[in-house]
Amino acid sequence: MTPYFAEFVGTAILVLLGDGVVANVLLTKTKGHDSGWLVICAGWGFAVFTAVLCVEQYSGAHINPAVTIGLACANGDWQHVPGYIMAQMAGAIFGAVIVYVFHKPYYDATQDANAKLATFCTSPNIRSLPNNFFCEAVATFVLVYAVLLMADPMFTLAADNAESEVTVGLGSIGAVRVGLIVFAIGLSLGGTTGYAINPARDLGPRIAHALLPIRGKRDSDWSYAAIPVLGPIAGGVLAALLFSWH
Repeated sequence: MTPYFAEFVGTAILVLLGDGVVANVLLTKTKGHDSGWLVICAGWGFAVFTAVLCVEQYSGAHINPAVTIGLACANGDWQHVPGYIMAQMAGAIFGAVIVYVFHKPYYDATQDANAKLATFCTSPNIRSLPNNFFCEAVATFVLVYAVLLMADPMFTLAADNAESEVTVGLGSIGAVRVGLIVFAIGLSLGGTTGYAINPARDLGPRIAHALLPIRGKRDSDWSYAAIPVLGPIAGGVLAALLFSWH
């Protein structure tokens, strides 16, 4: 699997499971209907864990343009940034389309057009664009800074009766850390804007919402769409600057 395809797959899985849990909570007649914010936060945390687990070995599992840009700012390597971001956007759109197809009877049964939009993208409960931008930037700063500080504990074991050595680390368990960070951000910082903290995760599904033939849908709220793109990018860059400074 190429790194670009891995970013496509990882972001598609992220959105499929992340927007999927929102659909399960908000759409009418689902088994999880009205199960609440805690379920959404947990679902997004597990979505990140699963996506990272699936593609980390192929691309590093950025699955987020803010992470890609933040890492590039920190290490100076911009070679793969355009390709990663395009793959992430395509994966997010694809994942959102699958969420719609998967839940189509429930979209049809749901009368609340705002709830339908919320299964695709974020919006603030109180619309104050400067504050909304600040919230997205701070939440994404926490995510990217934590990712930059992660270090895998590694140790080497000598194989019995052989000259070879075996290196042991966290392996796939390391993906749990990122999922827990996203879970914590959702619980502590997510209640203001819905914590996009990922431009692709918000913009890709918003585009899908605009294009899909969803029964009874509203507009895609393009007047807000720049905030969950620019805020996370700003937060990622600030995290990289602080990381590089120390």
